[in-house]
Amino acid sequence: MSKVILITGASSGIGKAIGDFLCNKNFKVYGTSRDPSKYLGSNFQLFDLNVNNSASINKCIDEIIKIEGGIDVLINNAGVGITGPLEEIPEIEIENNFKTNFFGPLNIIKKILPFMRSKKSGLIINITSLAAYVGTPYRSVYSASKAALDLVSETLNMEIKPFNINVVTIAPGEFSTNIASRRYHAFSEKTSPYHLKYSKALELMNNHVDGGADPKLIGKLVLKIINSKNPKKKYIAGSFIEKIAPYLKLLLPQKYFENIIMKNY
Repeated sequence: MSKVILITGASSGIGKAIGDFLCNKNFKVYGTSRDPSKYLGSNFQLFDLNVNNSASINKCIDEIIKIEGGIDVLINNAGVGITGPLEEIPEIEIENNFKTNFFGPLNIIKKILPFMRSKKSGLIINITSLAAYVGTPYRSVYSASKAALDLVSETLNMEIKPFNINVVTIAPGEFSTNIASRRYHAFSEKTSPYHLKYSKALELMNNHVDGGADPKLIGKLVLKIINSKNPKKKYIAGSFIEKIAPYLKLLLPQKYFENIIMKNY
């Protein structure tokens, strides 16, 4: 029988690309969106789910399990971007980002784990970011939320290994999605000491996304992971330089690596 896949944040971007790709490989795919009615032409069924709402999480997962009897693969993709000088990001926006990028995925995992444990089988793929490994100016909060999810995934994998459940992370670099349009941008007054450099960095970030790789590549990587009997625990998806950047960070003197980042931002 085809594996049952649940992808959060599957109405656009990387989530939709993964869902479309897996549908073509004859998997039973379900996605989630905060407003499925906006995406009636999707290749797979979208369920209403708000990762910040426990009742919404419970309702969505219970419905899918009632239909299919279980969920074989969970792909935690839902997330939001946030940029700005840390000093100028409101505390409420920092909390909101962690609710979506960190606490949301954890609550979904906690809901699904009892079902996976009962079957002694399961795969959880958490979509993090290259920013979790390589920090850049004005992405402090985003990097922190994704790094937190990465480390929880690492420890959770050890906790649930006895139940034959794997936890894997995929850290995408720059991919062509609409994340910039949904990203929270800290407003920087012209009188701000950060204004000029932040404005230039923000333009650079948006250009990187616009010129990013095809999200379908993430779908191909997810298929490879699903079909692997012994998947790696961490994958980086992106260009050659993006894949080696975390290793350069470890190998190069800290000041030298920081200078490379700052020259580019």
